[in-house]
Amino acid sequence: MNDYLFFIPIALALIVGVISPGPSFLFVAQTAMDKSRTHGIITSLGMGTGAMLFSFMAILGLFVVLQTVPVLYVVLKVLGGLYLFYIAFKMWQMANQPIAEESGIESSLKQNKRSYFKSYLMGLLTQLSNPKTAIVIGGIFMAFLPREIPDYSILLLSLMAFIIDAGWYMIVSIALTTKRAQRFYLRFKKHISWLASGLMGALGLKLVLQT
Repeated sequence: MNDYLFFIPIALALIVGVISPGPSFLFVAQTAMDKSRTHGIITSLGMGTGAMLFSFMAILGLFVVLQTVPVLYVVLKVLGGLYLFYIAFKMWQMANQPIAEESGIESSLKQNKRSYFKSYLMGLLTQLSNPKTAIVIGGIFMAFLPREIPDYSILLLSLMAFIIDAGWYMIVSIALTTKRAQRFYLRFKKHISWLASGLMGALGLKLVLQT
């Protein structure tokens, strides 16, 4: 068991990273409040999947590639920034739209599944839109991974990253869909959507311009 003690500092570092406000937090919060708790939770699973993929690739050396091939890193940052601009535009459009209610009996199961899959996919793409995340996760692993890791460590670390990310954003989704939070959101929906759109656009611009 002592061979796996290095998981503790990695977990703590990942937790600190995930609770820091950023594009992922904004997108999950907006999805949960504007659509439903279920959509927020499914979006959280997409976020967790993105963190898991970044963790798996970082351990295999993707962060080294991004550091040693600056052009690739710049291209990915620009693409990620443009995607965040797209999300900001969609948030702005949703400002004047009524909140989508929970699916009723009359809603078709096929439509619900498409809607949930879209929420999952958007969560995944939002998480993957920032290649800097791969650098951060890679740096954490570089700092705390021992020279020789025990069996199954790559899979276990990737799973841990999924649980931490998805778990945190699920908490956010649940907290922001309480009756009190929903009443507040209904009252200020337009302004909150505009603010979230502006912040998301600013984050996209920062991602593109940051060296």
